[in-house]
Amino acid sequence: MSELELRVEPYDGATAQRLVAAVQAEYVVRYGGPDESPVDPSEFAPPAGVFLVGYVDGVPVATGAFRRHGQADVEIKRMYVVPEMRGRGLSRLMLAALEERARAAGASQVVLETGDKQPEAISLYESSGYERSGSFGHYACRPGSYSFAKKL
Repeated sequence: MSELELRVEPYDGATAQRLVAAVQAEYVVRYGGPDESPVDPSEFAPPAGVFLVGYVDGVPVATGAFRRHGQADVEIKRMYVVPEMRGRGLSRLMLAALEERARAAGASQVVLETGDKQPEAISLYESSGYERSGSFGHYACRPGSYSFAKKL
C-alpha cells in the first residue's frame, strides 16, 4: 500500500463533505441516526482547527479533524476511514497527525466523544493513550456515550 498523504481541506469542501456524508451514513447504520452534534465549518479552519483528508494513491480514504474546546483543549471530530481501507493503520496515522498539529497549535489536551457501537474507535483511542474522562458535548451523560481525553 502507498503512503497516506494528508491534506488540509475545508470542512465544507466537496471531498470533505462526501466523506462526512459517508461517516454520517455509518452512524445511521450503527446508531439509527446521524451525529447531531452542532458543527460550524469555520471551527475547523486553521489556525484554531483543522480538517484533514487522507489520500492513498490520489484517492480520498480517510478524514480527521479538530476544533477548539475551551482555552487549551481541542476536540477531535470526524475520524473516518472508508471500509475497504480499514485494518491498515490509517486511523492511527490520522490520529497521530491530529495530535501533532494540535500540539503545534498550542493545545495541551485532546478530548473526544465516541459511542459504544464503535468498538474499533474505542480500541484505537485506548491503545493510543486516551483515558475515559468526564462527559461533555451534545451526547454528555447519554447511555452508550464515551468521552476520552489525552494530555499532549
